[in-house]
Amino acid sequence: MLEKMIEIVEEAGKIVLSAHDIAAQTHEKSSAADLVTEYDVAVENFLKDKLLALLPGSIFYGEEEQERADPTKGWAFIVDPIDGTTNFVRGLKQSAVSVGLAKDGVVEYGVVLDPYKSEMFSARRGAGAFLNGKPIHVSGRPLAEGIFGMGTAIYRREYLEPTMRLTQQLYQRSCDFRRMGAAALDLCGVACGRTELFFEYSLCPWDYAAGSLIVTEAGGFISDLHGEPLALDRRCSCWASNAVNRDLLKELDI
Repeated sequence: MLEKMIEIVEEAGKIVLSAHDIAAQTHEKSSAADLVTEYDVAVENFLKDKLLALLPGSIFYGEEEQERADPTKGWAFIVDPIDGTTNFVRGLKQSAVSVGLAKDGVVEYGVVLDPYKSEMFSARRGAGAFLNGKPIHVSGRPLAEGIFGMGTAIYRREYLEPTMRLTQQLYQRSCDFRRMGAAALDLCGVACGRTELFFEYSLCPWDYAAGSLIVTEAGGFISDLHGEPLALDRRCSCWASNAVNRDLLKELDI
């Protein structure tokens, strides 16, 4: 299953790389910060056709779907066709194709592709996490010797103040931080030891479904900001870290 998912996501990545004249094919959804392109739709339609054929009877839960079934019942593909759409539109080349496959609300397979760097992150529950087929693991660095990633919950601006407060607390304990604009890749960054932790106050399941498994299979820890499991059927906050910094969450003013 994982190998077939990887093959399908690789093909989807080619659609992303083929993109041209993106701005002319971009539309606002809820605001100027909430964009969708014709490529988001094309990639999602491609993934929907291929993934549902791979596992007949499964559910497809995608970002661009107008009507969504419950992804916590049976097998469900949880998909972000282009995570980091604003980056994609502006040519920043920091976007990903993210596909998680869950069974009854538990993610069993995860695939995240950075098509620009040709980096394929993958994981199967109980079998470890990989980057281009090679095992990866979270870092062993405490935050005092490391950096963290963060997101600004751009669709929920009411979280600006707590986001900045938490960023300040972590910055005072760290070397530096990054705000990259693609949560799936941020999670994979924790998984392969590039960063020590990542947080965001409001994300959707397709942002973290695949990445959450990749983090845990790489030896990391992931939860919401209250230490509870991530939801797959609604928005929630997200905290991912290596094992060294797992308990740091309890020390912070959230």
